[in-house]
Amino acid sequence: MRTVYKIFTNAILVLLIVLAALLIVPRFLGITPMAVLSGSMEPTYHVGSMLYVKSETPENIKQGDPITFKINDNTMVTHRVIAIDSANQCFYTKGDNNDVPDGGSVAFANLVGKPVFSLPLLGYLAVYASSTSGIIIMVCVILIVLILTFLPDFLFSDDKKENAEENKNEEEKQKRRKKK
Repeated sequence: MRTVYKIFTNAILVLLIVLAALLIVPRFLGITPMAVLSGSMEPTYHVGSMLYVKSETPENIKQGDPITFKINDNTMVTHRVIAIDSANQCFYTKGDNNDVPDGGSVAFANLVGKPVFSLPLLGYLAVYASSTSGIIIMVCVILIVLILTFLPDFLFSDDKKENAEENKNEEEKQKRRKKK
């Protein structure tokens, strides 16, 4: 039973580490994770997905490429480029699931980058984890899992010592019997 318990708690711990890595490690590689919050790019990028965006220069963007761009300081959008106006240094975009192109152009300066890949459903977790209650719950879950992982070692360490001593005493008794 103890082995099953250890496997279960270790599996949960590994899962939490992998999820944290999916949110943190890409940033060290110059890739920004972003949650997909609307269905404008369905079926290419599903609502709730985590979109990983790599920085790109406007010169490397082609018509038909999906791009992520800033609308304002707090809002970013990923839509597909339908036209490029090099003279005015702007892109014209449209969501794959939208019937009409976006109302305005996107200045080259507002380009964040180009999506590299996406992971379904991870965006929901990222959005929740960035809220105050999400942070509190995530920290508590990690602490609980860590405690549950190491708790049996602390609780049963005395039992191990006692069992080792009993086994040693038993071995000594058997050796004495064999000598007689």
